[in-house]
Amino acid sequence: MPTIEDIQRGALRALVPPPRLRLSEWIESQIVLPEGVSAQPGPVRLWPFQREIADAIGDPLVERVTLVKPVRVGFTTLLTSAVASFVANEPAPILCLLPAEADCRDYVVSDIEPIFAASKAVADALADDREEGERNTLLSRRFPGGSLKVVAAKAPRNLRRHNVRVLFIDEADGMEATAEGSPILLAERRTLSFPDRKIVLGSTPVHEETSHVLRAWAQSDGRIFEVPCPDCGDFSEILWESIRWPEGRPDEAAWCCPSCGTLVPERRKPEIVAQGCWRPTRPEVQGHAGFRLNALVSLHANAAWSKLATEFLTAKTDPTTLQTFVNTILGQGWRGEGEEIEEADLAARGEPWGLEAVPEDVLALTAGCDVQHDRLELTFVGWSESGCAFVLGHRVIWGAWDAGETWEELSDLLRARFPHALGGRIGIDAAAIDAGDGTTMHTVTAFCTPRTRRRVLAIKGAAGNRPLIERAGSKTKTGARLWIVGVDTAKMQLFARLTRGESIRLSGDLPEVWFEQVASERAVVRYRRGQPVRSFERIPGRRAEGLDCLVYAHAARAIINPDWTARRAELALAAPPAARPAPILKSSWMAG
Repeated sequence: MPTIEDIQRGALRALVPPPRLRLSEWIESQIVLPEGVSAQPGPVRLWPFQREIADAIGDPLVERVTLVKPVRVGFTTLLTSAVASFVANEPAPILCLLPAEADCRDYVVSDIEPIFAASKAVADALADDREEGERNTLLSRRFPGGSLKVVAAKAPRNLRRHNVRVLFIDEADGMEATAEGSPILLAERRTLSFPDRKIVLGSTPVHEETSHVLRAWAQSDGRIFEVPCPDCGDFSEILWESIRWPEGRPDEAAWCCPSCGTLVPERRKPEIVAQGCWRPTRPEVQGHAGFRLNALVSLHANAAWSKLATEFLTAKTDPTTLQTFVNTILGQGWRGEGEEIEEADLAARGEPWGLEAVPEDVLALTAGCDVQHDRLELTFVGWSESGCAFVLGHRVIWGAWDAGETWEELSDLLRARFPHALGGRIGIDAAAIDAGDGTTMHTVTAFCTPRTRRRVLAIKGAAGNRPLIERAGSKTKTGARLWIVGVDTAKMQLFARLTRGESIRLSGDLPEVWFEQVASERAVVRYRRGQPVRSFERIPGRRAEGLDCLVYAHAARAIINPDWTARRAELALAAPPAARPAPILKSSWMAG
C-alpha cells in the first residue's frame, strides 16, 4: 500500500512536464523533405552548425534569434522546420514576414506546403477539424490553437490586424521602410502582448552601413562557428583570408590554420565541421542568440572550397559580381565604395577609341537618353562578352522637346551603325529614354511605343532597393507601357565599377562636361523613419545629365541577351546582312 510520501512524490511528478526533445532532435525525427524540394529527399539530417541554431529557436529562455547567413547553408529548410515545430507542438499565432508578395507565394508553394504535407506530425496537426467559419487561403492557415500567416513587408496593412507570439523574418535586408515606418519594427510590435514571444530574424546582409541583420547581430551574444585544426587542435572561424591555393590552381584550395599554418584540405572539412562549436563573443548578453555564418563551413557540394575559389576569381574583377560573392558566400555586408567620384580621375582614363572606332571586345551596344526641354542627351555604352562596359561616346541633340525634327534626329541616331574593329559595323541593341518628366511623358511614349520591337523603351526612374529594370505594373493614362529603372541600384553598381576602373572603360572622345556630370552625385546614408537608408544626393551646383544617361544605358543592358558567337561572326563581315526593317507605326503626335 502506497505511503503518504509516495503519493506526494507522484503528485509532484505530475506537475513537472515530461522532458521535451530539443528542436534539432524533433526536426530530425519528424520532418521529411519530399522530392522536388531537396536534392536529397527523405528525413532531415541537420548539419552540425544547424543544430545549435535550431535549439536556440526552440529554447523558451531565448526570446530572439538572429542569423547572419550566406546561401548554401540550408536556412530555408531550417526555418520551415522550425515553423512546423510550433504548428505541431506549440500552437500559437505565427507570422512569417518576407520582402514581397511574390516571395510569400513562392515560399508557401515551394517549401511550406510540400514539407508540411510530407511530415506526418505537421500534417496531422493541420488535418484537425477547424471551427466553423474559419477559412484557409494560400497565405493564411488556421489550426486548433493557432494560425500561420505569410505576409509581405511592402504592404504595412498586412501587419495591422495581427497579434502574434511567434515571428519569423526572412531576408530582412531586402525590406525597405514604408510610409508607416520599418516593417520589421511594425512586425515586432505585433508580438508585445505575449510575454513568451519568439522573434527569429535571418538575412543575407547587403550593405554594411544599412544592414538590418548586422545591426541585430551586434545586439546579440554574437556567436561564431569555430572548427578545430586537425594538427594543433586550436579552434578558429574559417574566414576567406585563410583560404589558400597555388597560383592558377583554385582546385587545390585549402584552409590555412591561423594558429599553426597547417593547410587543411577539402577532404577533411566534414571531419572538422563535425567537431565544430559555436562560441559567443558577447556572453554577457542573455535572451538574444546571434549566429554569424559563411558558406565556407557548408557541406553542400557546391560550397567546396575549390568551387568557391573559382567563383571568386571570376567575380573579383567586377564590383557588382564581387559584392554578390561577399554578400551571399561570405555572409558579409558590402562596404560602400565610391562614396564620391573624382571627375579628374575619370577624365585621365580616356582611351583612344570611340563611336568612330569601336573596340574589338565590344559585341553589344546600348544607349541611354535624358530628355530636357531644349535638348536630348545620349550616352552610348558598349558591352563585352565578359561584362566589361566601354563608354564610347556622348551626343547632344539640340531642339525643343515637342518639335518633330528633334525626334526625327534621334530616330536617325538610334538607327546608325558604327565602324567596328572587326571590320563590320555595329548598331544599337537597346535604348532607354527618360519619360519621367510629366510634361514630356506623352511625347516620349509616343516615340517609343512603335519602336518597342527594336527595344527602344520609355523608362521612369525610381529610388530605393529595386530591380535594375522591370516593366511597370500598369499603363499610363494614354495606354503606353513604361519600364521602371531602379536608379539607386544602378548607381551603386556604377559607382563601384567606376572607382575600381577594372570593369568599365572610358573613351578619350567623351567631352569634359560629361565627366563633371557623372561625378555630380555622392553616396550618403540618411535616417528615414528611424532607419538608415543608403541613397544618392546631388552635389550643389552640378548637373547630372551624363550620369542619368549612363544609368539608363546600364539598365538597358539587362534587357538584351546577345548570341556572342553569332555577333562576333557578323561583325567580322565587311557588309553585315541587312536586317528586315521593323514596321514603324504612324503616330498622331507627328502631325502636331
